[in-house]
Amino acid sequence: MKKSISSAFIAAILFGCTSAPDQQQHQTAPALAVLTVNAKEVTTYQDFPASVKGIDNVEIRPQVTGTLEQVLIDEGVFVNAGQPLFKIDDRPFKAALSNAVASLHAAEGVAANANLEVEKLAPLVQNNVVADYQLKTAKAAARVADANIEMARANITTARINLNYTLIKAPLSGYIGRLLKKKGTLVNPADPTALTDLSDVHHVHVYFALAEKDFVTFKDQYEGETLQDKLQHVESVSLVLSDNSVYANTGRIDMIDGQFNETTGAIDLRADFPNTKGLLRSGNTGKIRLPLAHKNVITVPQSATLELQDKIYVFAIGDGNKVKKQGIKVIGKTGSDFLVSEGLRQGDRIVTEGLGFLAEGTVINPQNSTGKVAVVKK
Repeated sequence: MKKSISSAFIAAILFGCTSAPDQQQHQTAPALAVLTVNAKEVTTYQDFPASVKGIDNVEIRPQVTGTLEQVLIDEGVFVNAGQPLFKIDDRPFKAALSNAVASLHAAEGVAANANLEVEKLAPLVQNNVVADYQLKTAKAAARVADANIEMARANITTARINLNYTLIKAPLSGYIGRLLKKKGTLVNPADPTALTDLSDVHHVHVYFALAEKDFVTFKDQYEGETLQDKLQHVESVSLVLSDNSVYANTGRIDMIDGQFNETTGAIDLRADFPNTKGLLRSGNTGKIRLPLAHKNVITVPQSATLELQDKIYVFAIGDGNKVKKQGIKVIGKTGSDFLVSEGLRQGDRIVTEGLGFLAEGTVINPQNSTGKVAVVKK
């Protein structure tokens, strides 16, 4: 009987000695939220500086020299194609046209006399009254008179063109810029400063540039054998204005430059945006927001990471619920999450809270995390 009691007592002591540390360790392990990471398809957005240009931007310049007699429009107004904009004093040009017409009449009179001379000499030459030389001379004079008529007619055409140039009209519909010449100013085609600018902005072209690395990433995510084929699959892009508001209409990328800029190492792209309300003007600046699709990428909350010496770490959970500091490679952001290309695999678990109190090898009591992980592309 004593032997049996002793054996039981010793067993109890041994059991208590072996189980007490495990129970104590389990009771003292901190309960922390953990997250199981998964690979997903995620769309991120990257902004690139951009400039806005009208589809057509025209400098309005005089085609003739003269005094600016009238300014028929105001700055910033919308004008239609063919609408008069400026009037140059046309009196010298009307006089030039009258002179050209008079020169034509004079040339016609000379030609008539030359032809009469030919008609008079022709029978005389046939009857050997005068020498053939005189008839040939008369015919040459008649040909010169006919040429002078053609020259006079050309001068009339030039004079009429110059007269028409005195009324400067809009070559296209659009918005007028600053009026840089005032009434009474002497203007000529060689002036370094234009009269004004005219911009057609019912659609606008937004230009931006991609560095070579960004361009490779951009083109590799779309189907197609050529760049033009790939452009057909590019999603719509957004325009972020200078006040960080997003322009209401989206645009389409419709042009990629033929070569990289040797100085900057970047290539220019163009996006076309509708501008029916005229809210955008040529010269506006902003940023193109370009969507980039990432397939099978792991995302982790930024709050679940630590940055040490320019490196980013998470606390991964290993065997026995021990945590291990794991370096990760971040390739981008989406909302409040990092996109991870290296350091984690699908199904790994990471700690999402209390990181500042954790040390390598700490045992934790994992709790499921219900935080939103990433914005998934639909």
